[in-house]
Amino acid sequence: MLTLIYSAKQKILIENLVFFVVATTFLVIVGFAWRHLKPFDLVLPLPTWFKTWFMTVQVVGGLLPLIVMVLWGLLWRHSIVLVVFISYFFMIILQGLCEIAILRWFHSITWIMIPYLYLPYRIWQLYEGLTLLNLDRGLIGVRNVLVIEIVLWVLNYAVNLSQLPRLFRWE
Repeated sequence: MLTLIYSAKQKILIENLVFFVVATTFLVIVGFAWRHLKPFDLVLPLPTWFKTWFMTVQVVGGLLPLIVMVLWGLLWRHSIVLVVFISYFFMIILQGLCEIAILRWFHSITWIMIPYLYLPYRIWQLYEGLTLLNLDRGLIGVRNVLVIEIVLWVLNYAVNLSQLPRLFRWE
């Protein structure tokens, strides 16, 4: 089991790094191509329903996995759970930093593309975590949380798609 965890760690680390390099390169190229477009600022005010959805994503997509990681990963010492969720949180943090850099520093419309790159990868990460955890029958609760997370991020992707006309200020 220990060699499986070690090889899973290596595989996940390499996948994350390759994804980040490819996504960042893509955003830099698109940002350069779109450099002459009008600077982009977030459309405010946000709709009330969006604020509620955003809070739901924070709780279900952030707090719930954190609780699972602490309980199963740290307290009950299932290191594979730590591998899956540390990777998950690492990519969420990188996405956030990327969004901050592109929106606040560069005011680039490229910001809109970030979720369309990171969310499918996040769904893939969760699915991959689900397959890794299928080997351990004692982690049914963690697997259930991963399924909830996959559903959440698929719904969030749909919400992001529905907001494209508003973000691009289409009539």
